[in-house]
Parts: sequence; structure tokens; C-alpha cells
Amino acid sequence: MPLTDLEIRAARPRQKAYRLTDGAGMYLEVSPSGGKHWRLKYRFGGKEKRLALGAYPLITIKDARRRRDDARRLLADGIDPGLERRIQKAAAVERAENSFECVAREWFARQAPTWAKSHADKVIARLENDVFPWLGGRPISDITAPEVLAVLRRVEKRGAVDTAHRVQQNVGQVLRYGVATGRAQRDCSTDLRGALTPARHTHFASITEPEQVAGLLRALDGFRGTFVVQCALRLAPLVFVRPGELRNAEWKDFDLERSTWRYEVSKTKTDHLVPLSTQAVGILRELHALTGLRRYVFPGRDVKKPMSGAAINAALRRMGFDTKTEITGHGFRAMARTILHEQLRFPSEVIEHQLAHRVADSLGTAYNRTKFIDERIRMMQAWADYLDNLKSGGDGIPEVKELSALS
Repeated sequence: MPLTDLEIRAARPRQKAYRLTDGAGMYLEVSPSGGKHWRLKYRFGGKEKRLALGAYPLITIKDARRRRDDARRLLADGIDPGLERRIQKAAAVERAENSFECVAREWFARQAPTWAKSHADKVIARLENDVFPWLGGRPISDITAPEVLAVLRRVEKRGAVDTAHRVQQNVGQVLRYGVATGRAQRDCSTDLRGALTPARHTHFASITEPEQVAGLLRALDGFRGTFVVQCALRLAPLVFVRPGELRNAEWKDFDLERSTWRYEVSKTKTDHLVPLSTQAVGILRELHALTGLRRYVFPGRDVKKPMSGAAINAALRRMGFDTKTEITGHGFRAMARTILHEQLRFPSEVIEHQLAHRVADSLGTAYNRTKFIDERIRMMQAWADYLDNLKSGGDGIPEVKELSALS
């Protein structure tokens, strides 16, 4: 007789496991601990086998009978239901391992150590917030261009056009990694060329007119904040490194006797050399008296950490500069790049090298920290002298006219 729900609920554990038969090979096994599990007994290839159908009450009588009937249909077709289940489980594991999210996290784990932490944080945040909820569980080999476009459209709809383009770039990188590792056939994101709203290429605000630069320099000298921030402001235009590299500067990387600063570029993970002008060394010697025993040149309120990433821009705003339209901490790089070439006539390759940009030479070398070192030493001193001349009311040019011979 088939079992009833009342009989199943009334079944109590005994010293040994026992069975309650339902019919057609299915029974309920009651364990000494009180667990109740559905089983199916069947024969395949002349051997008696067992197939687990689930635990009661999660799997009801109705569910268990449906699973039993499904298994018996496989048997009727000459298929071992136990083997079929193992095959399906293996396929599910393979699909999970080859899901977009799994491949993306593997790609990210390989790439992140070569990136600046801030960049890595942005990449994984874009994937987790804008991609994984919709594509994360899909097998990477099954993802189509329309699926990717739907993800990007969601980003566009919230007004983040530039972010949508970055998401597309990251998705493409993951798909190409999937191709390289044999888990995808192609990068379908390439089919979306022209499908998104054009990106708004934004640039960091900067001042590049000499007269305006003079006013900015005088304002920096007159800053009435902390001495640490004041020194950072005065040094920023002289060395024109990335803001994160300036605020994270460590005393161990400076040789004030030789007027050099060596560090690893955050963006490219390459060693970089900054020749220091006499003006830059003077500022650093002043600051050394205050922070020289610390790790960081520009410590924050917690002296074990560098000053805030917002400190420079906040100081500029306090002085009345609009960091969206006039100048930012990053804008000192554009200022130097423009004026060094247009006013002081230094060659572009020398300037780009000092900016630590990846510009391949005729031999294919992307960067060498000592290349053009003599020219760069002269350029950095000429730049500091030029800024001093501007600040005092001159045009900055008379002292450095002879440097045009470098171009």
C-alpha cells in the first residue's frame, strides 16, 4: 500500500534504520537519528542499485513520486538514472566554474597586482555592481552581444555614459581572457562598436596661461593651512607627479644630497626618477625637520598614514580655485607639459619621459627611468627657475632661452 503523510509523520526512530515501502521500488528510510530519506531501488545492467530522491519533509511524497517516475522513464530508455545524475552534477560544476563571474574573478586576481589599488577597486566595483547581477551566473561561452548591450544600457540610463564605456572595456577584457583560457569562443563585445552613446572625454582642470600660473603660485605661497599641506602645494608644481604619488611619498625614496626622488609609478608599476630642483630640495629640507622621522613625507592626522587624497583639492578650493574648471592636483601635470613645450621649448619626448608616460621609442622600449637624464635634470631646474620668475612678476623666459637648443 502507498504511504500516507500521516504514516510518515508518525514514524519514529529505532535502534536500527528501517524502511517504509511506498511502491514501484521507492521507500522511505528512517535512520536511528530520526532522519527520513526517500530512496529508489532499481536494477540496471543486471545489478541492484539505489538512488537518493531527497529528504522528508523538504521533499514531499508527491515530489518523491515525481522523481521516482522520472528515474523510471530514464530506465525505460536504457539510461542509468544514477549515472545520469552524476553527469548532470558534473556539468553543473563545470558551468559554475566557467561562469562569467568565475572567469572574471580569475582574470581580476591575475591583473590586480599590477594595478594601483584605486584602479583595481574601481574595476571590481564596476563588475560587482553593474555586470555580475545580470551576467555573473551565465556560462561565459553562452554570453551574446545583446546580453552585454542590455547590461550597458542599464548603466547608460542612470546617466553614467563614461562608466558604460569602461564596463564594456572590462567585459571585453574578461571575454578575451575566456578565449585565451579555452572557455569562450570569441569576444562578442566587439560587435557593440558604435552602439553606446559616445563617451564624454573629460580632462583634469588645469591652468596653462603664464599670467594665471603666476597668480596661482603666489596663492600657493600664501596658503594658511597646515605646514604639511602648504609644502605639498608648493612642491606639486615643481615635480608634477600624480597626486597619489605625491601624497604617498616616503622619505626612504629621497636622496636630498643627490637631489633625486625614486619611486614606483602607481599606474604602470615602473621605477621612476624625479630630478629635484634646488627649490624642491629647499622645501623638502624644511619639511624634513617636521616629518623626517616619519615614514611619509606628507603624513595625515594619523601620522602612520599619508595625508588625505582630498587634501590638495580641498586646499585649492579654500584659496578660491574651482577644481572642476580651473585647477586640480592632477592639473599641475598638464600645466608643466604645456608650458615646458610651448614656452621653454623642451622636446616632447623628454617631457613625456619625466611625466612617466608610456611612450615607446624606436627600439620599442616603453620606459627607462634614466633615459634623457641630463636633459631632465636641466629641464627640472629650468622649470623651477621659470616658475620663480613668473611668481616675482617676470615672464620666466629670459633665464632659459638657451634651452631651446635641446629641441
